[in-house]
Amino acid sequence: MSILRILVLVFLTTSSFAQTNLKKAVVHANLISAEDLKKHLTIIAGPEMEGRETATEGQRKAAAYIEDVMKQNGLLPANNGSYQMYFPVYRDSVVSASITINNQPLIWKTDFNAPAANFNAEQTFGELVLVNLDDSAWKQNKIDVTGKLVMFGLKSSRADHNDRAITATVGTIMKKGAAAALVIDSSFEAIPDKGNMAHIKMPARQYINYYRITPKTANLLMANGNDTSRKPGKTYQVDITLNYREQQLQLQSSNVVGYLEGTTKKDEFLVISAHHDHIGRNDSLIFYGADDDGSGTVSLLELMEAFSKAKAAGQGPYRSVLFLSVSGEEKGLWGSEYYTKNPIFPLDKTTANLNIDMIGRLDSAHIKSKKPDYIYVVGDHKLSSDLPVIVKAANVKTMLELNAKYNDAKDPERIYSRSDHYNFAKRGVPVIFFFSGLHPDYHKATDTVDKINFELMEKRAKLVFYTAWEMANRKEMLVRDKKLKD
Repeated sequence: MSILRILVLVFLTTSSFAQTNLKKAVVHANLISAEDLKKHLTIIAGPEMEGRETATEGQRKAAAYIEDVMKQNGLLPANNGSYQMYFPVYRDSVVSASITINNQPLIWKTDFNAPAANFNAEQTFGELVLVNLDDSAWKQNKIDVTGKLVMFGLKSSRADHNDRAITATVGTIMKKGAAAALVIDSSFEAIPDKGNMAHIKMPARQYINYYRITPKTANLLMANGNDTSRKPGKTYQVDITLNYREQQLQLQSSNVVGYLEGTTKKDEFLVISAHHDHIGRNDSLIFYGADDDGSGTVSLLELMEAFSKAKAAGQGPYRSVLFLSVSGEEKGLWGSEYYTKNPIFPLDKTTANLNIDMIGRLDSAHIKSKKPDYIYVVGDHKLSSDLPVIVKAANVKTMLELNAKYNDAKDPERIYSRSDHYNFAKRGVPVIFFFSGLHPDYHKATDTVDKINFELMEKRAKLVFYTAWEMANRKEMLVRDKKLKD
């Protein structure tokens, strides 16, 4: 598209938006308030929601709260008379785990932990081999571990302590013939004891069993701590029995789906989404998820009210608007994947998806620059040339900096593919992802309500409303004149 055409479109769209839509939109946008956002978020990110982990009681409480707000605002249940759209979730649950060294039992969750990534087995060994993953002899396959129990330590890098990284290392050890593995983990106490979760039934285990052990347990295995050499490839004589038993539970989670029926174009749809799940709790430590994505969830609730009041005033949108609050985002975009594979409303009649995920804080870059009035607009340039024009026109009233940083395909964070809009984009639906960026409290228990900037969040939510208002009321659906590129 030529620069001249873009300028003409911006002028025409901005003019049209200002003349035909903006005056009405402002009245209803003003229903979105910092006070109401805080009222909702205090509940959604409160202790009773227990961190809202997918397929838990906390997530179900959040879904019930969202359903109640939909009902209060007169939204119609979108899923065959229900506001809930359930999907299956499978979770491993460890029934028992034990390690016995020279007839001395260790204490589960104190001396060792058994991740729910193992298979049911009892294994007995008379020796173990200590390996250093960085040692040249190990890398050159000079240490024979065939059929043996292997013990190794984690590197200091935080990235090496997550289950995915450990499983990859265990897979490498398995390929060299090992029968089981012990992982010396100095951060053992910080590891949550949770079972693996999946949205499809889990296949048979692909790896050998492994157990996380404390440094103290490692010393016990190496002659009660008398051997301090820890020479790579050294074999230690020890009678050790590893026992693991688990069961697989079938659970369920849900998306919450309510819609406002349009007027003249009710068979066309705009989807506005946010995810209400977070990462739950670890014993008494709750991961509140106030920004991620409590901020998006409560913004969705406020947008429901604004659109509903507009309809009650006889100014309802031309197109139907589906408000989609998904779960399973933190597990791998499960809820939005389930919706887009089983759409309630046709995706070819869905003009766009506007997704809100974390709009309540400043990211690290803007904390330093002290320039709060910004929002990252992600994905608007990918599938429709209409989108950048519309969001710029919608920003006339909010005057935020529309930052396109994450539209750079080379950006290492790959934000474009990390939230629920991506499942719509993969199926050709134009998307915009509204995002205020990562901050030091991301995925920590310190992501709490008291750190939210509600006045700024109000402004960002209003930008989403103005953008949605234009999309729901424009004469034609958005053009789809671009192909998806990651």
